[in-house]
Amino acid sequence: MHRITRLTAITATGALLAVPVALIASPAHADVDRYGTCGGGHYEFSVDRERGGYEISADLDNVEPGTRWKVTLRHDGNRFFKRTLTADHEGELDVDRWRDNTSGQDTFKFRAVRADGSAACGRAITVS
Repeated sequence: MHRITRLTAITATGALLAVPVALIASPAHADVDRYGTCGGGHYEFSVDRERGGYEISADLDNVEPGTRWKVTLRHDGNRFFKRTLTADHEGELDVDRWRDNTSGQDTFKFRAVRADGSAACGRAITVS
């Protein structure tokens, strides 16, 4: 009887140790972030899986306040956002958009070009 109790305790301990490992190994969201430099500042481009689609975010930070930037976003090659934006007094630009999930892989592209042409940056993210 003592042997069965000991085997049960060892099995239970192993199961308890396995649960945190499984939780750490499995991401809660299919979020993808990309970072880089752009025009003296930096950008963050992210694609977050939300409610059967994707939340797309493109941010420029620490660029020169008042500078104008042409920002373009594409989904599977189709342009869904194109605007010229002005950096705020802190040198920031923020774009947030929503896109439906399409069949197969989804590729999102971000591109920012300073209106005077002196700086440009961009990145692509593919999710499945």
